[in-house]
Amino acid sequence: MLCVRGVTKQIGGLRAVSGVDLDIGDNEIVGLVGPNGAGKTTLLNMISGISTPTAGSITFCGEEIGGLSADRICRKGIAKTFQIAESFPNLSALECTMVGALFGNHGAAGMAQAREEATAILVSVGFPMEKKDTAIRNLNVVELKRVQLSRALASKPKLLLLDELTTGLNPKESGEAVDLIRTIRDMGRSILIIEHVMSVIMGVSDRIVVLDHGEKIAEGFPYEVVNNQRVIDTYLGDLHAF
Repeated sequence: MLCVRGVTKQIGGLRAVSGVDLDIGDNEIVGLVGPNGAGKTTLLNMISGISTPTAGSITFCGEEIGGLSADRICRKGIAKTFQIAESFPNLSALECTMVGALFGNHGAAGMAQAREEATAILVSVGFPMEKKDTAIRNLNVVELKRVQLSRALASKPKLLLLDELTTGLNPKESGEAVDLIRTIRDMGRSILIIEHVMSVIMGVSDRIVVLDHGEKIAEGFPYEVVNNQRVIDTYLGDLHAF
């Protein structure tokens, strides 16, 4: 589904991402990990059109998308969540989700359909529906994360990019998020997820890719990656810490 080849991002004198290759297949969950500043979010931003690659190729379903605008890439079937969950702070949770339904991939025909689709998606991700008309700025972290996920799902993506979806969640909430991610995959979507909580990544990923200083240093099944000595030295530290 997604094929990234030799993708590089130069920002002034800094090479934030350097020659990265990455593949994601149908109905696959790929975890993306690495130290802070490793280039993970920059890579997701290039895939989603927020940022333009300096070099390399990004193809999605056989079509080159590197350098296209974010709205065009969204309409082709890629949606992204963000580390900072508060978006459209003056809109309600329902209205924020409707934005995805109206302007994403195969947008809703009108406001009534968008409202119906948004309501169903909020229910499916476990958002408390008594708060569906509450302004985004007044929601807690868990609720913000659920709304942001709902907005992304409302755009009907084939590929979902999740940037630290479980950050700020307690273990119970993180476990619920993992179950939700698996459910989303079972609905026929592929997922690329950035996460620092290794128990989450280990529990949900089919494969894991590790970045360090903008370069891919390892890739493989979860058990292979966590036993990779370079990964232990540069990122994991004590193998049993998680």
